[in-house]
Amino acid sequence: MACLLLNQENVRIKIPSADTLDGITYYSIEVTVVSVKWTVKHRYNDFVELHEKLVSEHCVEKDILPPKKLIGNKCEAFVEKRRHSLEMYLNAVYGYLKKAMPRELAVFLDLHVYDIFFLLQSMALELFTEGCSFLQTSKSYKFNPIQLYAISERLKQPCPVMEVVDKKYDFSHVLDFNSHLSNLTVVGSTETYKSSNIYSSSLSIELSTFKNVEELTIDRYPVDKIYNMGNLRDTVKVLKVTNTRLRNIVELAMCEEVHKNINNANDSHVWLKVTHLDLSDNRIEVIDEAIRLMPHIEVLVLNNNLLSEISNVTLLPRLSQIYLASNNFTSLPDDLHTKLGYIVYIDLSQNKLTSLASFSKLYSLEGLDVSCNRIEKIEEVKNIGHLPCLEHLRLTGNPVSTIVDYRVKVLEPFGKRAVDICLDNEKPNQKELDTVSVHQALRIAREGKSPTFTAADAPLFSAEIPGV
Repeated sequence: MACLLLNQENVRIKIPSADTLDGITYYSIEVTVVSVKWTVKHRYNDFVELHEKLVSEHCVEKDILPPKKLIGNKCEAFVEKRRHSLEMYLNAVYGYLKKAMPRELAVFLDLHVYDIFFLLQSMALELFTEGCSFLQTSKSYKFNPIQLYAISERLKQPCPVMEVVDKKYDFSHVLDFNSHLSNLTVVGSTETYKSSNIYSSSLSIELSTFKNVEELTIDRYPVDKIYNMGNLRDTVKVLKVTNTRLRNIVELAMCEEVHKNINNANDSHVWLKVTHLDLSDNRIEVIDEAIRLMPHIEVLVLNNNLLSEISNVTLLPRLSQIYLASNNFTSLPDDLHTKLGYIVYIDLSQNKLTSLASFSKLYSLEGLDVSCNRIEKIEEVKNIGHLPCLEHLRLTGNPVSTIVDYRVKVLEPFGKRAVDICLDNEKPNQKELDTVSVHQALRIAREGKSPTFTAADAPLFSAEIPGV
């Protein structure tokens, strides 16, 4: 980012071109502060408005702005002459006012967008006027790395570089707002920021000004650019880090450390309150041991990564839900119940599983999503038909879901509990339940057993049963 107040002698202002759109001519102003460059476009009338303020409030000479011309002001030669004159005007004004740099000129040049101190002034003004309403409605705010970088750099200054007379622009409004936020979202980008050459995701930030955040979301911003988590490890309950190309959990858990080795971890690295961890859309290949630095996790989301095995989850004694959709699973271990003994919900959709045998001893399982895998045989359902708590099952998108009477054949292994099973987001209808009952009776008959029926069972057999 730019820092004009520390580089006043290293500023270049040019107007390299002018473009006419719908009969209106816009002059492209190119501002460069050291190596940071951006472009802002203004009409001639914008220059006139700026000039009037500078003349009346900052003693700028009245006659230095190129005059208006009512006729012929669209011809190419005139536009080129005015472009050159306006460039001279801006450089003259900047040379005269650079020590004071009035806000009117700073905003005209977009310094409030790309410069650390003027951006912070704009944030302070916004939070001074609207901060209370933000906090009253949601206590949530979405920051971009440009804003957080400006805050981080300002914290390095023991005192303001330039005193701000108007208290609406005071940095303390930003600090006060941050200390009350409970929901913080940081959104990065792989593109340059607006019309500048700044890559926001290359900027390092610190988050020590946030004192009470309970939900932290980091999206498309590399966690290795965060060098001070502050109090976040003591307050955050919901942690979401997505689209960051994260390769392992230790990179997040110990993000500010130079050497991110779990053997070097201590109590200061423990996330004391995180119960929900979402690391979707990254490049994680293994659930590494650093997961133990978040010991209270109840919900673990790792969708769309590169996982092929479930490891180290025994370090999470409170884990009840795990989401592993769109990974590289082809099979699961027979002792899965020893890793996920008290799991309630599993999402393994959009993988390459061919069997349900590994789920056969997960007796606390209430929901299972294995949709869009490679399960072909209806017999696989027998592995989970006896699970006493299972109520939600998704098998759609597997080859098995294309067989004749698919729903009835899936429900049959559940016996009397078929009525409780929500298959592919749909509860069984009465016709399906009746058919299941008939199939069970026929199976018992084939096995040589004599079923007994009660009066309550009689209506089941009065319905028309297709294919029987």
